[in-house]
Amino acid sequence: MIEKSDILPISFLKKSPFTGSFQGMRYRMEQVKADGGDCLRVILWEGPYSFDITSDEKKESQDFPFSDDGIEKAVEWLNETWEARQDRFRQAQEEW
Repeated sequence: MIEKSDILPISFLKKSPFTGSFQGMRYRMEQVKADGGDCLRVILWEGPYSFDITSDEKKESQDFPFSDDGIEKAVEWLNETWEARQDRFRQAQEEW
Protein backbone atom coordinates (compact mmCIF):
# COMPACT_ATOMS: atom_id res chain seq x y z
CA MET A 1 0.00 0.00 0.00
CA ILE A 2 0.99 3.60 -0.50
CA GLU A 3 1.93 5.40 2.71
CA LYS A 4 1.71 9.13 3.34
CA SER A 5 5.44 9.03 4.02
CA ASP A 6 5.93 7.92 0.38
CA ILE A 7 4.64 11.30 -0.79
CA LEU A 8 6.77 14.42 -0.75
CA PRO A 9 5.66 17.22 1.60
CA ILE A 10 3.17 19.89 0.65
CA SER A 11 5.99 22.44 0.32
CA PHE A 12 7.39 20.39 -2.60
CA LEU A 13 3.98 20.16 -4.27
CA LYS A 14 3.82 23.96 -4.32
CA LYS A 15 6.77 23.91 -6.72
CA SER A 16 6.39 20.80 -8.84
CA PRO A 17 4.06 17.85 -9.54
CA PHE A 18 4.89 14.54 -7.88
CA THR A 19 4.54 11.21 -9.66
CA GLY A 20 4.67 7.69 -8.33
CA SER A 21 3.48 4.16 -8.92
CA PHE A 22 2.28 1.13 -7.00
CA GLN A 23 1.98 -2.33 -8.53
CA GLY A 24 0.71 -1.23 -11.93
CA MET A 25 -1.11 1.90 -10.81
CA ARG A 26 0.58 5.17 -11.69
CA TYR A 27 -0.36 8.49 -10.13
CA ARG A 28 0.43 12.19 -10.17
CA MET A 29 -0.22 14.86 -7.53
CA GLU A 30 -0.17 18.56 -8.32
CA GLN A 31 -1.30 21.91 -7.00
CA VAL A 32 -4.19 23.40 -8.97
CA LYS A 33 -5.40 26.97 -8.68
CA ALA A 34 -9.17 27.09 -8.16
CA ASP A 35 -11.74 29.80 -7.44
CA GLY A 36 -12.10 28.73 -3.82
CA GLY A 37 -8.34 28.44 -3.29
CA ASP A 38 -5.70 25.90 -4.14
CA CYS A 39 -6.50 22.21 -4.32
CA LEU A 40 -4.49 19.01 -4.64
CA ARG A 41 -5.39 17.20 -7.86
CA VAL A 42 -4.56 13.51 -7.93
CA ILE A 43 -4.65 11.69 -11.24
CA LEU A 44 -4.26 7.94 -11.63
CA TRP A 45 -3.99 5.57 -14.57
CA GLU A 46 -2.85 2.07 -15.44
CA GLY A 47 0.79 1.71 -16.39
CA PRO A 48 3.09 1.33 -18.12
CA TYR A 49 3.11 4.70 -19.85
CA SER A 50 3.94 8.09 -18.39
CA PHE A 51 1.44 10.82 -17.67
CA ASP A 52 2.25 12.72 -20.87
CA ILE A 53 1.90 9.71 -23.15
CA THR A 54 -1.27 8.24 -21.60
CA SER A 55 -4.47 9.59 -23.15
CA ASP A 56 -6.77 11.62 -20.92
CA GLU A 57 -9.57 9.09 -21.43
CA LYS A 58 -7.52 6.53 -19.51
CA LYS A 59 -6.93 8.83 -16.52
CA GLU A 60 -9.11 9.36 -13.47
CA SER A 61 -8.79 12.35 -11.15
CA GLN A 62 -9.99 13.56 -7.78
CA ASP A 63 -9.43 16.88 -6.00
CA PHE A 64 -8.53 17.24 -2.33
CA PRO A 65 -7.70 20.14 -0.01
CA PHE A 66 -4.19 21.45 -0.60
CA SER A 67 -2.91 20.50 2.85
CA ASP A 68 -1.28 17.67 4.76
CA ASP A 69 -4.78 16.37 5.50
CA GLY A 70 -5.53 16.49 1.78
CA ILE A 71 -2.46 14.38 1.07
CA GLU A 72 -3.67 11.84 3.64
CA LYS A 73 -7.12 11.70 2.03
CA ALA A 74 -5.52 11.38 -1.42
CA VAL A 75 -3.42 8.43 -0.26
CA GLU A 76 -6.57 6.78 1.13
CA TRP A 77 -8.32 7.29 -2.24
CA LEU A 78 -5.37 5.84 -4.15
CA ASN A 79 -5.25 2.78 -1.88
CA GLU A 80 -9.03 2.25 -2.09
CA THR A 81 -8.90 2.49 -5.88
CA TRP A 82 -6.00 0.06 -6.07
CA GLU A 83 -7.82 -2.40 -3.78
CA ALA A 84 -10.96 -2.24 -5.92
CA ARG A 85 -9.06 -2.76 -9.19
CA GLN A 86 -5.93 -4.60 -8.13
CA ASP A 87 -6.39 -7.36 -10.71
CA ARG A 88 -6.39 -4.81 -13.55
CA PHE A 89 -3.41 -2.93 -12.15
CA ARG A 90 -1.43 -6.10 -11.59
CA GLN A 91 -2.19 -7.27 -15.11
CA ALA A 92 -0.98 -3.92 -16.44
CA GLN A 93 2.22 -4.34 -14.44
CA GLU A 94 2.81 -7.82 -15.84
CA GLU A 95 2.48 -6.45 -19.38
CA TRP A 96 5.29 -3.93 -18.83
